[in-house]
Amino acid sequence: MTRKFNFSAGPAMLPQEVLEKAQSEMLDWQGSGMSVMEMSHRGKEYMSIAESAEANLRDIMTIPDNYKVLFLQGGASAQFATIPLNLLAGKESADYVNTGAWSKKAIAEANRYCSVNVVASSEDTKFTTVPAFESWDINPDAAYLHYTPNETIGGLEFSFIPETGDVPLVADMSSTILSRPLDVSKFGMIYAGAQKNIGPAGLTIVIIRDDLLGKAMDICPAMMNYETHANADSMYNTPPTYGWYLAGEVFKWIKEKGGVAGMGEINKRKADKLYAAIDDSDFYKNPVEVQSRSWMNVPFTLGNSDLDGKFLEQAAERDLVTLKGHRSVGGMRASIYNAMPEAGIDALIEMMKDFEKQYG
Repeated sequence: MTRKFNFSAGPAMLPQEVLEKAQSEMLDWQGSGMSVMEMSHRGKEYMSIAESAEANLRDIMTIPDNYKVLFLQGGASAQFATIPLNLLAGKESADYVNTGAWSKKAIAEANRYCSVNVVASSEDTKFTTVPAFESWDINPDAAYLHYTPNETIGGLEFSFIPETGDVPLVADMSSTILSRPLDVSKFGMIYAGAQKNIGPAGLTIVIIRDDLLGKAMDICPAMMNYETHANADSMYNTPPTYGWYLAGEVFKWIKEKGGVAGMGEINKRKADKLYAAIDDSDFYKNPVEVQSRSWMNVPFTLGNSDLDGKFLEQAAERDLVTLKGHRSVGGMRASIYNAMPEAGIDALIEMMKDFEKQYG
């Protein structure tokens, strides 16, 4: 069997050890005589899986006791509406930062429910910079401030956590969660789609401070009310059980690799290697300001865009796949989440050097 190095922005690679364990337990989970995907979500076997997953996530992220952890459905995109429905709490406006495509989607959805104050935007630089924090026009009476710490399409990442005082800070961490240590207590809420650093698509994790629960609008559907799910331990309806199980196995894998601190060391090393290969070349370019470059998503262009097709062909011949950049940006994009091994980065860099010798 040949495992390819999959540089997709998501769904992304999963750790091979996790996939192998899931394979071994596919027909019979620990002597239960059932596959995990066949179990009742309220049965004792599955409840033990769910409780273990949450405990391990709390452990590796050091989540304080006054935060609820919810395992939901709908992807991060469903949260774009769920957040204002729950967090406006009688206020009429919320602050948003615009640093790319995912920020814009969140802003567009929030505009359905409230007045959105865009406190800062890097659209004028084609989303290649993070606006300096001192330039932000923060409203101290905003219901919350929302930002996207890492934009997967443009490869733009915040190097700081905004200080918002009494205004709850809300972060879409779909593409950066678990990639390094994080002080959860600085946030009112963190949410993340699973399909990058957590597990397979279909699961969404929400980490929310207790005091933000119970304030949903009257029009908020029960299925979009955070309090509904918190009160039911994420079992209000049938959750994405197999995705939850696999996420739990990923959390165990992270613990075995040294936790999020260990992940951070590896991820920084991977990103530094790849950016050095780009910067040391006259053939490849990355457009993002150096201090705002993403550890997780590395876009780059070739000296001649007519060669993009050949580059992708040669990469595929070496089992380096899903490197085509987003259509709005062009070029290439290497997404190098937790499960991408350093060997994949080394193989990509070697291929890039060989290609440059041919066509540079």
